[in-house]
Amino acid sequence: MIEDTAAGVRAGLLDPVELTERALDRAREHAGCNAVTHLDAAGARPAAAAATAGPLAGIPLLVKEIIAVQGLPHTCGSRVFAGRVAGADAEVVRRAREAGAVIIGLTHSHEFAYGCTGTSNVAGPCRNPHDASRMTGGSSAGSAAAVAAGIVPVALGTDTAGSVRIPAALCGVVGAVPQRGTLSSDGVFPLARTLDRVGLLTGSVADARYVTAVLAGIDLTGDALSAPRLGVLADPDLLDCAPEVADAYRTALDRLADAGAFVVEVKPPDWRLFTETAFDLQGPEAAAVHDELDAALDDYQPDLRDRLRDAAAVPGWRYVRARSRMSALTADLGRILATVDAVLLPTVPILAPPLDATEASVSGGRRPVRDLLLRNNRPLNVTPFPALSVPLPGSGGLPVGLQLIATGDRAAFAVAEWVERSL
Repeated sequence: MIEDTAAGVRAGLLDPVELTERALDRAREHAGCNAVTHLDAAGARPAAAAATAGPLAGIPLLVKEIIAVQGLPHTCGSRVFAGRVAGADAEVVRRAREAGAVIIGLTHSHEFAYGCTGTSNVAGPCRNPHDASRMTGGSSAGSAAAVAAGIVPVALGTDTAGSVRIPAALCGVVGAVPQRGTLSSDGVFPLARTLDRVGLLTGSVADARYVTAVLAGIDLTGDALSAPRLGVLADPDLLDCAPEVADAYRTALDRLADAGAFVVEVKPPDWRLFTETAFDLQGPEAAAVHDELDAALDDYQPDLRDRLRDAAAVPGWRYVRARSRMSALTADLGRILATVDAVLLPTVPILAPPLDATEASVSGGRRPVRDLLLRNNRPLNVTPFPALSVPLPGSGGLPVGLQLIATGDRAAFAVAEWVERSL
């Protein structure tokens, strides 16, 4: 656990330089995944030598490349920003350094974080550590892959429509998206400011809780749970999954019930309206950000060109309407969350698709990969509520994720830790 490792460094029982060298070695060993787009050995070594204090003392950390790290490239995975270097740390990076973390480099992001597959970047696609022919998901592709490959115990990511939770599910790690405002987005290149959040990829819920608390400067210790009330959204569309995912999800619900949870069906909100609202918010805000760059469309990856054209075509009245819907939609989901400790649903309804896949099969037939990856994730960001994706056992060799949504960070982490222990 990260907390124990940092305590060992502070006590002089563990050498932070040795921890850093191991992480650098693992990054080189797994270079074929393309998870790390910039390895900063020259900066990490002296930082490690000085990292003997703080709650994250000596912990090797990777940072998604849209998050500014002073002196390192800040290209956001795009030739649009070729040669660009960050002049200052993002706030979340500054806090990590102050806590004793050692930043060893930057991780792959789908270009400008505007994609959910992790395949579009000037450096090429990020590859899943479980099968290099398959996607990691995105846009925090490299952060999830790096944790899954054992390069670092924690990596920073961002989430606008599922960008932490999707790769967490496909790579088999924990993806934590704290409630809006818990982690600062200052110094993070925006995709859609209304929806953007900073999150974490880790190997365990306990690690995610601990690092979130450190970076936010808050206490996330929760009461021990013995019999949580877990809500299942009774929506056939949300549960339309590939057989492996459906089996893992049903088995998990049975095991959680056997462990003492009260698993109840709850009437879902209008998930399609949430999705439509998120789309109408994200598109215009992303178009505005990139209009300010005054970049040539030819400098973007092909999928980004198409996405930016579509984003610019969303009429203003739809954006205004979407903004006006947010509070009512938040209240709708809040009423459901008030009746349970957390709501559960599959994070992603499919296993990691091949890198070149454009469609995938679920029980209802073949669907576009992008739609399936986003379907259960995009709606959350219309609200301020937190969510985590936790790996599920039993999927035929490729990971499956279980998403938990709760009213606040303390509740979300408490339920997620209970679920993780029970599974």
